[in-house]
Amino acid sequence: MELEAEKTLIQAESSDGPNSNSSDLVARVRKLLFRRMLVGIRDGRFFLGTFHCMDKQGNIILQDAVEYRSTRRSSTSPMEQRCLGLILIPSSCRSSCHVGCSIEEQLSLLKL
Repeated sequence: MELEAEKTLIQAESSDGPNSNSSDLVARVRKLLFRRMLVGIRDGRFFLGTFHCMDKQGNIILQDAVEYRSTRRSSTSPMEQRCLGLILIPSSCRSSCHVGCSIEEQLSLLKL
């Protein structure tokens, strides 16, 4: 659902001229602002932070971000973490994106 919202924002920003569909897509992503977001990137790391903004290329900025990475390749190894603060995650590196919200909020995001 969250990745769909990101794609809809990118489509809305890149479309030419005013369009009611574009404004609906932007409104859907605006509902995700300032929520806790977990973003996975292709090298296996995860970033947990507050969703601050997204540009029309799909790059995400998280504030108060913490990086989580495995210290070894085995799945049972402990995760290492470090505090980063404000970070930009390029859309080309992103592999997953999850936003923490209740089921009612997830349904309201789908209805828009």
